[in-house]
Amino acid sequence: MAYEHTNGKGVKYYLHKSEVTLRGGKPQTIYFFTKNAEGGKGTPCDLPEDRVVCENPRNGFLTLKKKA
Repeated sequence: MAYEHTNGKGVKYYLHKSEVTLRGGKPQTIYFFTKNAEGGKGTPCDLPEDRVVCENPRNGFLTLKKKA
């Protein structure tokens, strides 16, 4: 089951991840939030232990940041 987070505006989002290859050939995992629990690009995932959810107070947009 994907990690879910409800933002300050009351909208529920689900965390997904995708493996991408950078221009230099280095693989990297990207994390993003979607309104759908299943389907779309990426695969549902749990919140990584080294990350924390941040919310933009103006528009409720969710992002992940590394813990300090």
